[in-house]
Amino acid sequence: MKATARITAVADGRRTRLVALRSEPPILVRRTSPRHADGEVEVHLVGGAAGPLGGDRLRIEVAVGPGAQLCVRAVAASLALPGPDGARSTLDIHASVAAGGSLRWLPEPLIAAGSCDHLSRSLVDLEPDAALTWREELVCGRHAEEPGDASLECTVRLAGRTLLRQDLAVGPRAAGWAGSAVLGGGRATGTLLVVDPLWTEKPPEAAVLGPGAARMPLAGGPAALAQAVGRDLREVREALDRAFA
Repeated sequence: MKATARITAVADGRRTRLVALRSEPPILVRRTSPRHADGEVEVHLVGGAAGPLGGDRLRIEVAVGPGAQLCVRAVAASLALPGPDGARSTLDIHASVAAGGSLRWLPEPLIAAGSCDHLSRSLVDLEPDAALTWREELVCGRHAEEPGDASLECTVRLAGRTLLRQDLAVGPRAAGWAGSAVLGGGRATGTLLVVDPLWTEKPPEAAVLGPGAARMPLAGGPAALAQAVGRDLREVREALDRAFA
């Protein structure tokens, strides 16, 4: 199955207006709340079918105009499932945020079911003075299940220069993924990237957030990255929530 979802937000005075909100199964996009007091608009991703299934080719395009504020969430986790003949599923996410714009990308986690083969690629382009909150989480298999193959690739560029490039692979084809150099036996992991123009002079300092979690400032801009590994999603989410409280 091939499907594309598009979300475009523009500033309309002190408020944000959605000028494009288009989707097709299995990715459906719905506006789910009135405008917040600060003008932010919130939408949710809704699963219109099971998946992603092996063989699916999915794409999400998000554009935030100058001064616009958008938050993207999801109503449930995504469950990567095997398809016929071991075909790979892919999800490509391309987001752009103009100067003075703000994007908060806060979906629910990806669950890598047994025997799946899934690739998720994210590319975010930020103009100077753009703000970003970007969360990605992965759960390795369902209850008492070993995960299939899942790869997450994320690139964030600020003013055309790479701010963050991070890859993670788990599953049978990823040698050593459960070892101490990667997840250390954890079953869930997550990252939370925050880019804030107000941090130009003093971004958050590096800090240990727990046994498997830390926050690190990034050298390429007013940004910091929190990462966490834990026994389950609850443990990971709690650590990420503390990172920028």
